[in-house]
Amino acid sequence: MDLPAHVVIVSGSTSGIGGAIARRLAGAGARVVVNSARSVEAGEALAAELGDATYVQGDIADPETARRLVATAEERWGRLDGLVNNAGVTIDVPQPDIESVTVEHWNKVLSVNVTGTFLVSQAALPLLRQAPDGWIVNISSIAGTRQTGSSLPYAVSKAAVDHLTSILAKHCGGEVRVTAVAPGLVDTPWTADWGDLKEGVKAIAPLHRVATPEDVADACMALISSRYVTGQSLLVDGGLSLVI
Repeated sequence: MDLPAHVVIVSGSTSGIGGAIARRLAGAGARVVVNSARSVEAGEALAAELGDATYVQGDIADPETARRLVATAEERWGRLDGLVNNAGVTIDVPQPDIESVTVEHWNKVLSVNVTGTFLVSQAALPLLRQAPDGWIVNISSIAGTRQTGSSLPYAVSKAAVDHLTSILAKHCGGEVRVTAVAPGLVDTPWTADWGDLKEGVKAIAPLHRVATPEDVADACMALISSRYVTGQSLLVDGGLSLVI
């Protein structure tokens, strides 16, 4: 797939899934706005690696960050063609431990995963509507459709992202395509110490392995190139959802 001169924002893109997506887009010719909430050195290094790219530090739960991401794309390149809402957080409370979930946990997770995803989308839509083929890809999770995931607030937030995807797609009409990729367990720095869970997935998933960040990037590129698809969330889970 070729994306010459296209400009794309990838939130939460300094490692793991976001890093793989940013590299794949740059490899296709896109100019990328890289983002992270804290990893400034990694973000600047990735932007330098990608060539015609730039880094914006900020938490997407902050409306100012959302505006700055879009303004940076417009000021540097005068356009915006795509947005990958990848930034997300969770909490260290196992999903069955309902009693330990606090209001602070809900606020932390929903503010980034749901509100932040909306804020960046909202800020980006005016420019995306001007693009010849504007699009948004949200990174959701199998946890949004199955009773699984790293925590209860995380799972609920990803169900909300799936619904946000379909609502935005409906109301953007023919101007901007909005889709989502919903990975199963992915081998990233976030899941580096989840050895037992990874072995369990390998044992029961039909494809007998966990996903790589590149698997998720593949799915994103497929949706970006599928110009008659909108409002859909694509499971990328090695068939895990068939057996849980």
